Amino acid sequence: MLVQRTGWGKSIVYFIAARLLREQNGNKGLSLLISPLLSLMRNQIEMAERMGIHAETIHSANTERWDAVEKQLLGDEIDLLLISPERLANADFYGRVLQQVAPRILMLIVDEAHCISDWGHDFRPDYRRIARVLRLLPRNIPVLATTATANNRVVEDIRQQLGEELHIHRGALARRSLRLQNILLPSQAERLAWLAAHLDTLPGSGIIYTLTVADAERVTRWLQTKGFDVHPYHADLENPLREELEQKLLHNQVKALVATVALGMGFDKPDLGFVVHFQRPGSVVHYYQQIGRAGRSLDSAIIVLLGGEEDDEVINYFIRTAFPPQAHTEAILRALRQSPEGLSIVEMERKVNLSRQQIDKVLRLLSSETPSPIVQTGSRFVLAPVPYSIDVERIQKLTALRRAEQEQMQQYMQSAECLMLFLQRALDDPHAEPCGKCAVCIGNPIVSPMVDEQTVREAVHFLRRSEIPLEPRKMWPSREGLSICRGQGTIPESLRAEEGRALCLWGDAGWGALVKRGKYNHGFYSDELVEGIVDMVKRWNPQPVPQWVTCVPSLRHPHLVPDFARRLAESLGLPFVPCVHKVRETRPQKEMQNSFHQVHNLDGAFEVHSWEGMAKPVFLVDDVVDSGWTLTVIAVLLRQAGSGAVFPIALAKQVLRGG
Repeated sequence: MLVQRTGWGKSIVYFIAARLLREQNGNKGLSLLISPLLSLMRNQIEMAERMGIHAETIHSANTERWDAVEKQLLGDEIDLLLISPERLANADFYGRVLQQVAPRILMLIVDEAHCISDWGHDFRPDYRRIARVLRLLPRNIPVLATTATANNRVVEDIRQQLGEELHIHRGALARRSLRLQNILLPSQAERLAWLAAHLDTLPGSGIIYTLTVADAERVTRWLQTKGFDVHPYHADLENPLREELEQKLLHNQVKALVATVALGMGFDKPDLGFVVHFQRPGSVVHYYQQIGRAGRSLDSAIIVLLGGEEDDEVINYFIRTAFPPQAHTEAILRALRQSPEGLSIVEMERKVNLSRQQIDKVLRLLSSETPSPIVQTGSRFVLAPVPYSIDVERIQKLTALRRAEQEQMQQYMQSAECLMLFLQRALDDPHAEPCGKCAVCIGNPIVSPMVDEQTVREAVHFLRRSEIPLEPRKMWPSREGLSICRGQGTIPESLRAEEGRALCLWGDAGWGALVKRGKYNHGFYSDELVEGIVDMVKRWNPQPVPQWVTCVPSLRHPHLVPDFARRLAESLGLPFVPCVHKVRETRPQKEMQNSFHQVHNLDGAFEVHSWEGMAKPVFLVDDVVDSGWTLTVIAVLLRQAGSGAVFPIALAKQVLRGG
């Protein structure tokens, strides 16, 4: 196992080894490289080609090349095959490809090996399958694991996974080219203003990291309004676009990519001039991994960490959702016990009140156990006849570790000692020493921490004009047992809601905090929010123009939304008609985790009373939107009752996703 700093050249080691092994074997056989990210794979293939190594990959985004790659594999024409750890979970790949080439594997390489350990910062359950692959290979096959971010705890866990014969080669982790600085700017508006003022002063091109997809998009839009050539980069983008953006950054055709962790491990641009974090990452190892993108072939690269007031809230969410709660795992195991023939994921959604993401997380963790308590056959999962109990104590320890890592990053933000020394110690680097280059060491800021008050005001204005489109639902999740769908799978266009708008994201730095206080502290939404919606409607200008206003009713809080909708209607100069009535109590929609349960929870809960102006277009008002099914169901009922086009309006949309 090779533990060396980012940019040290770990990939060169296995490229040279792969080439030598194939030459020694008469130009026959191949090395198998397990790599976690598509961006990293693309980087590695380009580097391999420059070294005269024929490298190919099989992954979810290049299905059109699978046949050609498999033909080359069977013809022994490939030096190095790159696959993701998730490929190892694919039974078709395992049988059709892996078993065919296994006798010819000359070396197994595990890149970013810290992903094997659930004590690491970026645990990937499918990495656990690597230990099973090792058992298939002859004992004389060399295995190389590489990482830059394995502290002593992670190294020992990897040793347990890969075997006691693991030899550790550890080097110094200090990056002498990096000049580190921390700047605490609590509000997003201040940080946006700082970026606008100082991005031009940062050398070359670089990466601005955010914790969430929404923030990557928002920071990009702001900087674009200020004339900067920047683009968002995250897991929601189509693969060809992500590849195009990587190339633009590699060739200095953009000032920066505003990225989530999707542009992280292993992305290799030797002359990357800077890395800025818009928010504080959840762990030192995450942070070290990301800043390691910069300054690989430069004498100096600038690294700035901007801490903010929302950091802990976002990180706490990620910690809470990192491991499936015991109740989720028990619910899925119980559903499988009751279904001896097995269940597809769609069938699981109907049987258990869990989201697709939650179900997928449980299945991945269960599949990575040895022995696994579940078996996948085609699209169905069946309970395996093996004893299994949830290791609650381990999950509790891991959660406590994540909290400790979060606290360590809080300390780093306030550190009065050398910043690189702090990172080295956190990574158990035995060679830790002061760098002499960071803002603490030199006693002065590397980049000015000052922000212009006028630009801050502009940023506040921008944040308050960053409304969110509400896309209409087009399909019912199921036709079974639903009265509202009338046996139809598709929601007819004549009954659908139009595209709507939410004023903000829940809790964001524009209007979000004000919405949150109104809902939970005051029990009343301020006139300032009414004015915000009115301004939003003017910018939006929906057509045909709505002629009246109604709202989503609630039996628990009967006055909160109707009062806001009435004041909004007055400000818009429209009649407010509370014609939607709730006829039975439902469980809170936020407790319903997938579309099947969300719609069934609402079915038959509302009725609409017609009135003489019903046929005109209407604004349908709610406060906080999550799945959008409440607005969808009520829009259908309004249209069935004879209303005109229905335009949903919400104060906030609730969404928090990394990637």
